[in-house]
Amino acid sequence: MNDLRAERLQVMLSPDELAAVDDFRFKHRMPTRAAAVRELLKFGLAAASVDAVVGVKSSDFGVFGRGPEGHTQGDPESGTGD
Repeated sequence: MNDLRAERLQVMLSPDELAAVDDFRFKHRMPTRAAAVRELLKFGLAAASVDAVVGVKSSDFGVFGRGPEGHTQGDPESGTGD
């Protein structure tokens, strides 16, 4: 891959998603959040084999569970709200 980075990508993250990125960054001694996100993106694309899934909404690909109100839902494992 070419190291020239001519495109900018802006991403909004929940506090939990940002904490997960930062945890990964510090655990792997990466210099910046951007470097950590690029590495995580590379892992994700390799794991997904970059196959498009028909009929799936982008909101289905969140790192953490979301309810109908977005990131305001409580623990997705417990099935309860806030």
